[in-house]
Amino acid sequence: MSNQANLAHSFAEKTRIEWVDSAKAISIILVVMLYAANSVGKATGEVGFLHYVIGFATPFRMPEFFLISGLFLANVIARDWKKYLDRRFVHYLYFYALWAVITITVKYAIFSLHPVHALSLIFWSIFEPYSLFWFIYILAFFSLAAKIAYSLKIPHWAMLTIAAILQMLPINTPIYALNQFSEYLIYFYVGYVFAPYIFKIIAYFSIRPILLIITLLVWAVVNGALVFLPEFSALPERFIMGFAAIPGLHLLLALLGALAVCMLAAFLVRFKSMNWLSWMGNHSIVIFLAFSIPMAASREIILKLGLISDTGLISLIVLIIAIISPLILYWLVQKTGYGKFLFERPNWAHISGTKGSLQPKVKLNTKPAE
Repeated sequence: MSNQANLAHSFAEKTRIEWVDSAKAISIILVVMLYAANSVGKATGEVGFLHYVIGFATPFRMPEFFLISGLFLANVIARDWKKYLDRRFVHYLYFYALWAVITITVKYAIFSLHPVHALSLIFWSIFEPYSLFWFIYILAFFSLAAKIAYSLKIPHWAMLTIAAILQMLPINTPIYALNQFSEYLIYFYVGYVFAPYIFKIIAYFSIRPILLIITLLVWAVVNGALVFLPEFSALPERFIMGFAAIPGLHLLLALLGALAVCMLAAFLVRFKSMNWLSWMGNHSIVIFLAFSIPMAASREIILKLGLISDTGLISLIVLIIAIISPLILYWLVQKTGYGKFLFERPNWAHISGTKGSLQPKVKLNTKPAE
């Protein structure tokens, strides 16, 4: 193996978790940005500069999130069903159920004083993922689908083909979860199946920073041109892309964009000044679960005060508050020891017999060994 190859291998092993965490951080920032810009734009009826940032990221924002989520699936897919379901199904559904109930209760039962409506939403959230928490709801079923395919020995090429077709078809059923499952399964599965190749690509570019920067610039120009041409509309509630919306091309742009974010993350971890990004990514679940309440509260306060009128600036402030507030809450939980169930599954929320579950008391054998 050449020195350059050794360097690539060493860098890949050393920074594998770091760049993945940084990619997670970029992903969660884009997700929070989407909801911050949309909600502020809807309230003001105007478009801010963050709408165009989100517009640029539309092809790859969610695909990157799911691709990253599938990267390490191969490490656990062979586990027995009980352990796998505990880690990859129950885990996600616990946090989904907990934070959906918390968010609905705070928003509708407490602030809006509509407890009956809140109970109705909680009930229906069992069948249809509630609002922004659809991400974590769908992740549970992606993991379940992958395990079923693995157990049935369905070839990867078959699953990838099916998932790609589902993504390109104009599926629009009354079942929101089914629509999202069809739209994004391909990216989760690509992360799962092609993880070794993705890590090799990132390692290759990581030791060639000039080539990496040039590649990212070329990608950014192409992605931006296909999104904004021939016509792009940045609306307060949704984005209408140009050529990037064409089936097939959209899938390609999503995969290239997800890979580009991973490359950018690997480049950023080279700098100590960006350590905060890896740390944020390592705690991305904290932000994801708890950002909606401070986001909504800060938006309403800023709009009612009326001190700032620019939609873009309001969106940026709301974005920053929405990201920092969950981290402050997490710090308080760790500092005081209270409320750990908000971000850590308690023993009772594990499947019996798995690591972390409540274990039966074992009577110690005090008889001396013969």
